[in-house]
Formats: sequence, C-alpha cells, structure tokens
Amino acid sequence: MEQTNKETGTIYWHPAFYAGIQIELLDDADNLEFESEHLLSKKPMQIDILIIKKESDRPVKKNIGRFFRKRNIVEYKSPDDSLSIDDFYKVYGYACFYKSDTAAVNEIPLEELTITLVSEGYPRELIRHLREVRGYEVENTEDGIYSVTGDKIPIQILVTRQLSRKENLWLRSLTNKLDTRENAKLLVEDYVEHKKNKLHNAVIETIMRANQKLFEEVNGMSDIFMEIVQEKFDKKLKEELDKKLAKETKEIKEEIKAEMKEEMKEEMKKARITDRITMIWKKCAKDKSLTVIANEMETEPEEVLPIYNLIIENPGKTVDEIYTLFAES
Repeated sequence: MEQTNKETGTIYWHPAFYAGIQIELLDDADNLEFESEHLLSKKPMQIDILIIKKESDRPVKKNIGRFFRKRNIVEYKSPDDSLSIDDFYKVYGYACFYKSDTAAVNEIPLEELTITLVSEGYPRELIRHLREVRGYEVENTEDGIYSVTGDKIPIQILVTRQLSRKENLWLRSLTNKLDTRENAKLLVEDYVEHKKNKLHNAVIETIMRANQKLFEEVNGMSDIFMEIVQEKFDKKLKEELDKKLAKETKEIKEEIKAEMKEEMKEEMKKARITDRITMIWKKCAKDKSLTVIANEMETEPEEVLPIYNLIIENPGKTVDEIYTLFAES
C-alpha cells in the first residue's frame, strides 16, 4: 500500500513503522523474521507486528530489541493516536491468545513471549495505571525506553519522541512533527547512503510527505522525493506494458499512464475509506459513542456519522462488508 493518499494527504503510518523497525534492527536481520499484521484468527483480530528470533539464545544488538525473547509482539500507535489503558489489555490479550491458539498444549511457552508498546507521546495515564493498579515497576532505562517489570511476560514501552537520535534515527523521525532542519538533513544524508534499500525508501517517503514544508528547506529533498515516486511509477508502468504491449508506442504509453493513475486513485481511495472504517469499527466494538469517536479522531461527528450508522445498523458485519455497504450507499 502507498504510504499516503495524494488526494487527501492522509498518511498511512503502519507500513512505514513496519519498515522503520526493520531498519532499527538491521544488524540482526538474519536472526529475525518480521510479519506485518499477523492474523490471530479468521475474525478481524491481529497483532500489529510479530518478530520471531530464529536463534533464541542469540541476543539482539539494537537497544529496542535487547530484551527480545523467541516471540515478540509489537503494538504501534501512529503519531496522531495515543497508547491507552485499553490498548495494553488488548495487546496483553492478544499475547495470551497467540500463546493458546496452537495445535499442542503449551506449544508456545510463556517464557518465549515479550510485549512492546510503541507511541510517539508519553502514555502518562497508562504508566500510572501499570504502577498503581497492576503493581508493576516502570523504569526509564534508556532514552525513550521504559522497562515494565512485575509480570510473567516482559513488557517495554517505546516513546519514539524520546528515543536517541543517534541510536534510533528512523523510528524517532517517524512523525508529522519533525522539528528541525538538522533532523531532516540527518535523515536525507542517511537515506542517500541506503537509497537502494526498499525499507529506507518506504520510511523516507512517509516522513517527507508528513513534514513536507520542513523538507522543502533541505537541499536535495525535491530530487530525492521525485526519484522515489518515479521509481514506483516506472515499476508499475513496466509491469503493465509487459502485459499489454509487444511493441511500445508513445500513444499507448500515455493511455496506460492515464489508466494507471485512475486505478491507483481508486485503490488509494478504497484504502483510505477502509482504514477509516476499521478505526471506527474498532471503537464501536468498545461501545464508544459517536461524539467520543469523533473527538478521538479529531473530526466532526458529521464526518463519522455515515460509517458509524452502517456499523451500528449491521452488527456482526466485517470491515469489508461494511465497506461494500458504504460504497453502494
């Protein structure tokens, strides 16, 4: 999926975070398997990222992964979202479900699991809850890294805004609030050294789109951004041309370009609507009201109402089914 919707400017953060965390753990890439949106069941319940160590006894070098065990569950919140108390219980429940959803009893020992919760902002209410209600100890062990002890499953909280610029440049910069030209320059310089790496491409494009005004002040930004966009476009164009053309002509190329633009526009529109339906669907599942949902999404109730009504009027429908109803309405 594209990292943004060019029409509306909506930023899709999760694909970039999936690439960004792989960048951070690049030194151990040969020992880690990454699965995006690991499905827990046929129902819409899924872990954001599951990281599995191939060699259990081999320690991870990077600071954010040093506490990893065999199977590591990661929950990520985009910059405009927050890490709540309920998010903790949801992810903890996912960990328990993941452990239990196996063919054999205790096939996944509890000792193999860890939980990592990631957000840009400091989750004050959650940390207070973990200390006062759960009785856990929460210690700031390193810039942006909070160790949570007192549970059988090791837990850590990563506050990306506080992460070390030197150690965690890419995850720290995965924001729409990049603050200085110096930060933008550091990213561009590091990207230039890794420009052939598709992970770096995915993250830099998202960060640039989210902080466009800042990057416009950095020399070379426009060329780099156009290079990324052109590379994607050329790849798609070549695929279409290989299918449809035996002999290339200028007229046919232009026709295919126009068709592709329309197809991509429709795909991105569907992705944006599906993402919005998913967000509202999850909040409705928690019995949140229309007003609360609108406030949490920082929009007006009228913007949420059509999707909200479809979900309420069609209990048990999946996100895809709700989308179909929305598209037909």
